Amino acid sequence: MCLGWIFYRSPSVPWSAQEIQEYEELYSAAVSGHSDILYTSKYPKYRFIQYIAGSKPVRLHGSNRKDITEFQPRLQTLFNGQYVEAVFATRDSVWALFYAVFDRAKLEGNFRNACLTVKGDTSRYYFFSLTRATADRNPWTEGMVYILPDASFTHTSDGIVSFDEWTSSEPVTPLTRLSVKPQDFYWMDKVSCHKPRELVLISWLLYKSRVRWGRNE
Repeated sequence: MCLGWIFYRSPSVPWSAQEIQEYEELYSAAVSGHSDILYTSKYPKYRFIQYIAGSKPVRLHGSNRKDITEFQPRLQTLFNGQYVEAVFATRDSVWALFYAVFDRAKLEGNFRNACLTVKGDTSRYYFFSLTRATADRNPWTEGMVYILPDASFTHTSDGIVSFDEWTSSEPVTPLTRLSVKPQDFYWMDKVSCHKPRELVLISWLLYKSRVRWGRNE
């Protein structure tokens, strides 16, 4: 309940039988043909990605790069600041989409984001915030959501509340991938702005009011 006061909670919208049929056909054709997903459905891409993430043994990785054929472990930091050499991924479509369309080349200062899960709760809780300098540069671009086999991935946390963050210490070859655009990130209107040196806790507490009233920074 507390997370719902601070962050935005994912809506629960069921898939129709027609949606599921289309998604299964699109995914099967791409994986069996070792090709990119040729998206022809009338339904939004974020729903397709969400369906695949929840129904297949896969993890997702969003990137501005569109030419990755194999992910290699590299030194990065976990949500808690700990360094690890790994391939990072998530089960969450919204988080993957954010990283796919957020142009890191236009970053000024820092950016803050989260996708949190709670044991026993099927909802996700989201937080997205940029500095004003970054936001003013229109930091959005086309990108790619890579769909990866989940066999080598482990969850980075087993707490009651955790980031939906998964890592693999082994190289990972994508099963397929889907090209996405900024408009596919349907939480775009939930991105706020924070001061560069602001405490993360302050960014959290002010997040929803900044989004709601446009009182960024």
